[in-house]
Amino acid sequence: MSSLPKVITDWFATRGWAPHPHQLAMLARAQDPATLLIAPTGGGKTMAGFLPTLAELSAAPHQGLHTIYVSPLKALAADIKRNLTSPVTEMGLAIRIEDRTGDTSATQKRRQRADPPHILLTTPESLALLLSYEDAPRIFAGLQRVVVDEIHALAESKRGDQLFLGLARLQNLCPGLRRVGLSATVEDPASIAHLLARHPDPCAILTADPGPPPDIAMLETDERPPWAGGGAAYSIPAVLAQVKAHKTTLIFHNTRAQAEIFFHNLWLENDEGLPIGIHHGSLDRTQRQRVEAAMVRGELRAIVCTGTLDLGIDWGDVDLIIQIGAPKNVKRLVQRIGRANHRYNAPSKALLVPANRFEVVECVAALEAVREGALDGEPRGPGPRDVLCQQILITACSGPFDADELFAEVITAGPYSALTRSQFDACLDFCATGGYALAAYDRWKRLLRRPDGLWQLRDPRTAANIRMNIGTIQDTDTLQVRLRRSRGNKPLGEIEEGFAATLTAGDTFLIGGQIVKYEGLREMTVEVSRDARKKPRIATFMGTKFATSTQLSDRILALFGQSSWPQLPGHTAEWLALQREVSRLPERGRLLVESFPFDGRAHTCLYGFAGRNAQQTLGLLLTNRMEQMGLHPLGFVATDYATLIWGLDPLDDPRPLLNPQALRDGLGTWLAGNAVMKRTFKASAIIAGLIDRNRPGGRKTGRQATFSSDILYDTLQKYDPDHLLMQITREEALRGLVDFGRIEEMLTRVGTRIDHVQVDRVTPLAAPMLLEIGKVPVAGAAEERLLAEEAARLLETAGIDQ
Repeated sequence: MSSLPKVITDWFATRGWAPHPHQLAMLARAQDPATLLIAPTGGGKTMAGFLPTLAELSAAPHQGLHTIYVSPLKALAADIKRNLTSPVTEMGLAIRIEDRTGDTSATQKRRQRADPPHILLTTPESLALLLSYEDAPRIFAGLQRVVVDEIHALAESKRGDQLFLGLARLQNLCPGLRRVGLSATVEDPASIAHLLARHPDPCAILTADPGPPPDIAMLETDERPPWAGGGAAYSIPAVLAQVKAHKTTLIFHNTRAQAEIFFHNLWLENDEGLPIGIHHGSLDRTQRQRVEAAMVRGELRAIVCTGTLDLGIDWGDVDLIIQIGAPKNVKRLVQRIGRANHRYNAPSKALLVPANRFEVVECVAALEAVREGALDGEPRGPGPRDVLCQQILITACSGPFDADELFAEVITAGPYSALTRSQFDACLDFCATGGYALAAYDRWKRLLRRPDGLWQLRDPRTAANIRMNIGTIQDTDTLQVRLRRSRGNKPLGEIEEGFAATLTAGDTFLIGGQIVKYEGLREMTVEVSRDARKKPRIATFMGTKFATSTQLSDRILALFGQSSWPQLPGHTAEWLALQREVSRLPERGRLLVESFPFDGRAHTCLYGFAGRNAQQTLGLLLTNRMEQMGLHPLGFVATDYATLIWGLDPLDDPRPLLNPQALRDGLGTWLAGNAVMKRTFKASAIIAGLIDRNRPGGRKTGRQATFSSDILYDTLQKYDPDHLLMQITREEALRGLVDFGRIEEMLTRVGTRIDHVQVDRVTPLAAPMLLEIGKVPVAGAAEERLLAEEAARLLETAGIDQ
């Protein structure tokens, strides 16, 4: 296909538009088996992905499903449906466009199976569910193309692994299927192309003109950033001034709790009553949709938000992005910046607001990376086997299968291209028997092998249960929050079970920007009333706690290596210069360890720059090692760049403490009896189908699921420690929650190059970490004054001018 049909060119012409070069290039590649398009935000990626479909459907009638569009977000699928329906209607094309997500009614889902639309917009979970039905071959008959939007976001999680296995199944049903991936932020195009393609076939990579560089800077404030903390309350007046100077501003935060606190403080300063909203994943869906609709209508001047607005939804006339707190990841920052001036060849405008003094350095490093176009990303490992187990069960739901054929299909999926037959057979055996220790229980015998060699469900009635539990998203165990004594008990959102368990009648907390008072728990619903009289507690929304990327950490170390820092504010440059004078600055390829006394305790600070999760794990392992060495550690605190340990006895030589093999052995011992493993086991067991989170007649509560998973974990740990699920749990714990791989990377990078500096007082770089320790709640109205006095004393001891 070399040119657009007249009906489409006429539509472009009536608007005074012309197709972009990359859109025409995608049209020319319409018959390629797989194409990855990397184009800037606002560059018409989605239209580029759909142009071949629109051209084909306008040229000849098509019966049934022609194109599937897969999005990471339900809201994005709905937005694309809205944006695609308009031009199709205006062109007068007889093309049915529908979405199918968790929000779609059961009636509409049944109709879609019986009479699929030409274009179906969906999510990985809904696609997997469709593939599980016996009539999947009929549903997908005639399918020509799959378009995967924001493919970088899916590739970073198990949702991507699930999707790529689904594509392998679709390709089996539709051998001529063509695959298209769309993204604006890809740090390793070849890696994403490998995931998208049918292995070992190639995938073409098309890169569009990136457009003008973003207009990005650090927000100038009258007040200096504090030495510690993550709220950035000091910046409220400057942020509000920027909101007033722009049409619509998105104010991004890295966590839901930070977003709630900032929104609350921003609203208190909002004397002019500017319309400002809040949007994050724990708010009630109706409230989120109300905010989204107001954004589309251009009625809001600012929206305080989290990752829920990261991806390619075009919400109204956003002309400024503000990132509160260090972005931790350059790729995520670029994605967020792209929300502003969502037009091709229009520079996006963004401001960074460091929450504390160290984040000033990280923000400068991130700014330099964005200007250089240097994205970051962690290397991904092989496809996780709990997702493969789920795929085997999905396949069995759709009908009997041959193991050899399924294995051949699975290894065409990029994440599983290196899967061995023995690994596949272990997953198949797990699905069939539950594994050695569980083989005596019928409830885990889900598959049987027929005399003709094909595998099928042992009991066809289990198909409904398997379908109810399809997916890899692990919901946080939450309880609904509703306003008591309001019409219909108005829902406000949800909080975690763990936080709810700490509440007593009269306690206050923030949700949706409101201070509410806890009244009681009724039928797993937290009932609250409005109460603005007390300082609120903050609901601990789990969300995602980002760790600074390896590449960004390396940039910070490179910045430390400069002789001076003209790109840093004066107060931060002076702080680093004082650190170099009193001690030394961390260096690339070396590990700085500082030892100093403070308040009658011996302190040791290790600057590993391995990210928060890894530094936290390092603290746990090192305190255990110090206990064994008779150094009597008392506690530690970790940040993205360092771990500070305090105890009774000073550390004379850190080298024995950092013995790699001893750390590995200590990790194994620590993990075996730790709650981290049980939490990881529960997540993998749900994905693999060992534990049903959803069941007919109701959903298990988080406590019920945890209780049953704890029993299973203890049983397998005792009787079958090499069970497949225990192997998967160890792999997942090391890769995710404890991030031990980054500790290994740090130890390899450093080798024996350890710089141990012993000084007689707190060092400037360690002082902010001691302020983190100081954040122990002090009861009473004098809390803030006492903490401020303690902070001033500490900084004076470190020689830091406030």
